Formats: sequence, C-alpha cells, structure tokens
Amino acid sequence: MCTPPKCGTTWTQTIVGNLLFPDGDTAKPLLELAPWLEARFTPLAEVLEELESQTGRRSIKSHTPADGIAWDPACFYIVVGRDGRDAFMSLVNHMASMRPDKVAELIESAVADGIELGPPPSDDIHQFFAQWLEGGEMFHFMSTYWQHRNEPNVLFVHYDELKQDLEKQIRRIAAFIGVGIDEKKMPGILQRCSFEWMRDNSDRIAPFEELFDGGGKSFFFKGVNGRWRDVLTAEEVASYEQRSREMLAPDLKAWLDRNAS
Repeated sequence: MCTPPKCGTTWTQTIVGNLLFPDGDTAKPLLELAPWLEARFTPLAEVLEELESQTGRRSIKSHTPADGIAWDPACFYIVVGRDGRDAFMSLVNHMASMRPDKVAELIESAVADGIELGPPPSDDIHQFFAQWLEGGEMFHFMSTYWQHRNEPNVLFVHYDELKQDLEKQIRRIAAFIGVGIDEKKMPGILQRCSFEWMRDNSDRIAPFEELFDGGGKSFFFKGVNGRWRDVLTAEEVASYEQRSREMLAPDLKAWLDRNAS
C-alpha cells in the first residue's frame, strides 16, 4: 500500500489483510503482518525478520514517493488518494492525538541518526495548513505514482470510493492482486473492513494505545469528508487551489478533488 498520510492507508491494509486471511484468523494484529517499513517504532532488522518468517503472500505499507523506492515490476502497488483538504483535517487530529512521549522518542531517534527535521507543525490550524501546503509532500507523492498509473501492477483507489461502495472496491482490489473470494466469507470480510468495526476492534488492527491518547478511538476519529469547509477560510481554499494546480497534473487533480464542488 503506497499512500500519503491520512488517505486510507490503514483501511486499505485491513482490506488486503482480510483478503489474505478471509476468516479473520490472524495470529497478530494486521498492521504487524503488513508493517510500515519507514517507521521508527521498531528496529528495521526486527521488521524484516518478521516479514521473512511469513510463508504466504506479504504486504507492506509505505509513505515514500515512487521516486524514493526501488520499483519492482513483480510487486503490486495499491496507491490510495484523497482530497488533500480532507487528508489535512485528518492529519490535524492525528497529530493532536499522538502521545507526547512517543513524539519525543521519534524525534530523538531521528536526530541521533542525522536526519534533518523541519520546523514542528504549528499548534494553530491555519499556520499548520500553510506549512502543509507549502511543503507539498502529498502532491509530490501522488504525482510520482500517477506517472505509473497505466502499468499493470499499479491500482489507484480513492478514499471516497471506499466510502461510497466498499464491497465494490474490495472486489476490485481482490481482482487486482489475484485473490479469489469465497462468497460465503464476503459478509465477514465486509464487516471487518467497515469503519465501525475497525474502530471498535482496533486491537485486532494495531496496538494504537502505544502511540495515541485514546488508542483506536482516537486513531479512527471520524472518517468523514468535508470538515475543511467549516475550518479553512476562502483565502486558504484559494491557496490550496493555486498550489495544487502548480504541483498536480490536471487529470490527477480532478481525480483527487472529485467531490470538492
């Protein structure tokens, strides 16, 4: 799964996990089976050892743009996108819910490894939006994968599509990765991939309480779109339009912002 932050990463990981384990009988939380390789929560050697121990098909998560990874035509790339303003609003909650002690640990670890960190996100949502917009990481990320959109091992999935017709997108992902669906198991897969089930059973997804105040209830906050309309000013929306048009191809921008009007 290749996604910018807060665009449906965990949702897609859960879908793929349930397609690979259609009975929901995983011995470990799904996100431990499908790890985030760039994360600094667990030493990379331990993560790779866990992956090596898996005997079936494996999946991983990445927030790295396509120009930062070794492209492998034998791998399947599921790229998930979302209206940037919705992703930003979700990111605000994500950052506010993270445990301060864990944030400090991650910063200390990065500095110790010589990673140059930019300024911290502002506590003011409008200043934070200006920082996020100027950085343009989401736009760059999506643009690098959009260049691969016509390759047979790449599938683009929109967050809104998951919300509008979850079953259709599950079947679409299953066909893409070549996994057959036992129709008798489809109701259970649908249930376990619903937002409500993931929030109420978050311990089956990941140990969220280790990173977030409120655990899974904070991580799976609302899952809705359009909250930016009551927060961002007209000037900020105009800035978003200008910046996204600068950095995104017109067809990619139209795909991301499909329900903005």
